Amino acid sequence: MRIDHMDEDLRQIHEASLQILEKTGMKFHHPEVIELLKQKGIRVCDQTAFFTRDQISEWVGKAPSSFTLYARNPKYDIVVGGNNVECCPGTGSPAISDSDGAKRPSMMTDYVNFLKLYHQSDLYKMNGGFVVQPTDISGKHSISMMLYATILHSDKGIVTGTGTAEEVQGLMDMLGIVFGQEELVQKARAIAIANTNTPLQFDKNMLETMMVFVKHSQPIIIAACSMAGTTAPVTLAGTIVLTNAEVLAGIAVSQMLNAGAPVVYGSQTTTSDMKTGCIAIGAPEGALCYEYAARLAKAYGLPCRGGGTLTDAKSLSVQAGYESMLTHLVTHRSGMNLIFQSSGIMDGYASMSYEKFIVDLEIIGMVKRYLAGVKVDHTTLAVDVINEVGIAGQFLTAEHTMRHCRKEPFIPELSLRGTVTGDPSNKLLEKIRDKINKMLESHQKPHLPQDIHQQLVDYLVGKGFDAKYIESVQHM
Repeated sequence: MRIDHMDEDLRQIHEASLQILEKTGMKFHHPEVIELLKQKGIRVCDQTAFFTRDQISEWVGKAPSSFTLYARNPKYDIVVGGNNVECCPGTGSPAISDSDGAKRPSMMTDYVNFLKLYHQSDLYKMNGGFVVQPTDISGKHSISMMLYATILHSDKGIVTGTGTAEEVQGLMDMLGIVFGQEELVQKARAIAIANTNTPLQFDKNMLETMMVFVKHSQPIIIAACSMAGTTAPVTLAGTIVLTNAEVLAGIAVSQMLNAGAPVVYGSQTTTSDMKTGCIAIGAPEGALCYEYAARLAKAYGLPCRGGGTLTDAKSLSVQAGYESMLTHLVTHRSGMNLIFQSSGIMDGYASMSYEKFIVDLEIIGMVKRYLAGVKVDHTTLAVDVINEVGIAGQFLTAEHTMRHCRKEPFIPELSLRGTVTGDPSNKLLEKIRDKINKMLESHQKPHLPQDIHQQLVDYLVGKGFDAKYIESVQHM
């Protein structure tokens, strides 16, 4: 851990986190992890581990500062770490919100539709995971079916679900079919999120997900979702301290399991609404928490993950717009390497929206343009052009304008500019729905060798999935 260049705020947060881990500790609900901690010299009482500052420094310091996540299609390979920022899918919503706020359960067809939308967007190099939580599939191997759909409909970098050791090993078996078991250990091919159970706990499933991933040298995101005022102190500094302590403890355990395994410092921490007790993901406090998470991770020399276009809005509305813009701008500007929940998420993670997905693509594009800044050189200063046009002239027909008009300004696909006839809200919604339809209609499955596809089908059938259902997913 490299902490010598922390500013005073970060240093105080870091020191407070170490005090918590040393005095109160972190509870791990897994006997194998408890035994591992004891073997590594960590003081353990029942299921609670107490870390000294030297132990945290030693083990967290073994994690790599960056790694490459290799996609099936090499053009989607990404570097996770440094100053690279990548947008990642939404995750976990059990419902779909229509533009007016009406909700219905998420289905497998929705899961596949969102896979297609993420695949079609050139803003994304990653796909999969719990994009939505389909309510029409169940059983302990449902995450295997979602991975199958991801492989079938996209060749971008893979996000997976989480579960028990048996369920997650099933994911590794499938990835081994696609990439080869030996190569799977040599290259990072999939990533998952292991969430803490705030305050100061790790449950069995998250630990087993971590254990299987690091065993296969696949990257894992250790993330906390503390809520100031309910599961964490109401003051943001205290909440960030708690988040930091939990994540550092999780990263330390990942390195005890497999030193040097790729791991990401993650945060989905925000505040609670003090009137209702509900999570407030679109709050400015959440944006501040992501900013501090990125700063801490970079001070530790670790890749980082945070939230994206987040909102508590119940429908496609002005609230959805301003909250989403704030959280995404702050997260991107902070250099968050992996920005999850970066399009479509609504209502405090409770639902995904097709329409908001398209709006969020516009937000991401606007943020990218803003952060690109102003290029200043002889050509862009345009002194010769200004002198040539002179006083009271116009620049519309200038050759300089022709050369730069498609790359200098951000060209929106949705925003209404100029004169609009009819109801502007209806016009905007019409453009949004047209884009949804075009993206879905233009989707083509990436190439997957027939023998590999058949091995995946045989594997799923062997796990108890109905062959007809598997076939239906192929044609969704």
